[in-house]
Amino acid sequence: MTNKPHSHAQWSSRIAFMLAAVGSSVGLGNIWKFPYMTGESGGGAFVLVYLVCILLIGLPILMSEWLLGRLGQKNPISTMNRIAGRLKRSKAWVLIGVGGILAAWLILSFYSVIGGWALAYIRYSATASFIGLDGEGVGALFNGLLGSPGLLLLWHSLFMILTIAIVAGGVSGGLERASKILMPALAVLLLVMVGYAATTGSFEAGLDYLFSPDFSKLTGEVALAAMGHAFFTLSLGMGIMMAYGSYLSDDVNIGRTALTVVILDTVIALAAGMAIFPVVFANGLDPAAGPGLIFQTLPLAFGNMSGGVLFGTLFFVLLVFAAWTSAISLLEPIVEWLEEKSPLNRLTSALVAGVATWILGIAALLSLNDWATLTLFGMPIFDLLDYVTSKIMLPLTGLATIVFVGWFMGRDEVRAQLNMNGMAFAWWRFSARFIAPIGVAIVFVYNLFH
Repeated sequence: MTNKPHSHAQWSSRIAFMLAAVGSSVGLGNIWKFPYMTGESGGGAFVLVYLVCILLIGLPILMSEWLLGRLGQKNPISTMNRIAGRLKRSKAWVLIGVGGILAAWLILSFYSVIGGWALAYIRYSATASFIGLDGEGVGALFNGLLGSPGLLLLWHSLFMILTIAIVAGGVSGGLERASKILMPALAVLLLVMVGYAATTGSFEAGLDYLFSPDFSKLTGEVALAAMGHAFFTLSLGMGIMMAYGSYLSDDVNIGRTALTVVILDTVIALAAGMAIFPVVFANGLDPAAGPGLIFQTLPLAFGNMSGGVLFGTLFFVLLVFAAWTSAISLLEPIVEWLEEKSPLNRLTSALVAGVATWILGIAALLSLNDWATLTLFGMPIFDLLDYVTSKIMLPLTGLATIVFVGWFMGRDEVRAQLNMNGMAFAWWRFSARFIAPIGVAIVFVYNLFH
């Protein structure tokens, strides 16, 4: 592939960039995983540990990815090639960009399958399919979906079409427009659902579950879980934030914007917990149901509660919006690379990248049924994609990013890009050079053996 003349797009405003970055960060994990982890791991005490971890680990890496993207003004691979060359560093640093784009492609392939489940559940809820079902019936509905290659292919395909359609529109016509609509809509839906949860009679129990500090539950394992989630929740190590940073103008304050994104991401995750857990407690269900909470536990509640059809439908629309904004960001670095390094225009690049992702997604969805006995390294394809990306590729790419910026870039250039001085920059530099790399390395080793 060769470079072609390319006019690099820019975000129209800091707000537009921030909404897109929050949209990338807010995904399926925010809706069930963070609230669930919070409740099981000490409530408010866990939130405090998480916030410390995100400030010392997540924030420095997020700022580093944006900094590199803005400096490079290209896709993640070309960005690393350009910066490493200018600084006379090893070309091996290009692997940061390669790893990020490859991870984004692999993750989106199975993430789209899960997004398809959420689409299917909008239909189930809107058509009152949950009404009258017991636990066994709800489980049968979910297993029936997973066991049907045709249904999974339909919803996976629809979800990928929605994602491709947005990314094909470019920065202003696609990413910005979608973020300006989807993120406010997601916030409104969350507020409506929190308001509804307040009428269930178990709102106080839900708040206690989320916010009551229980420091006795703060074990080393819990701290590692908080550290890991602080890294993964911000879409780090996937080339996403570097790609988004490449559209960033010089007048945007990276540090201030990153802090705002972190706060909004956390607020949305906690608000999701405030919407979900009062419903769970009001119906005597298990708050620690993990991944099954969304597709098996909550539908049981929606089918047996007043207003369950409406509330359930709104919930799964919210879930689709969260998955959609994340999927858009996962496809973007792949499309940016194709558009810049090939003769393809934006639309064709989005189609090629989207179809390639869709095809790999078919292998992932078939591993849930017809190909269930086909394993690689002892795992079905779906599980293997999840394991390789979340436990190996993302931590290693994130670690390499923060090491490069913290140790191999000039102090003055980094300080100028971040527009930080005094104690603020001293904090960032110490975190970037020591705390964040050590934290990510610990999470990587721990996850590899658990």
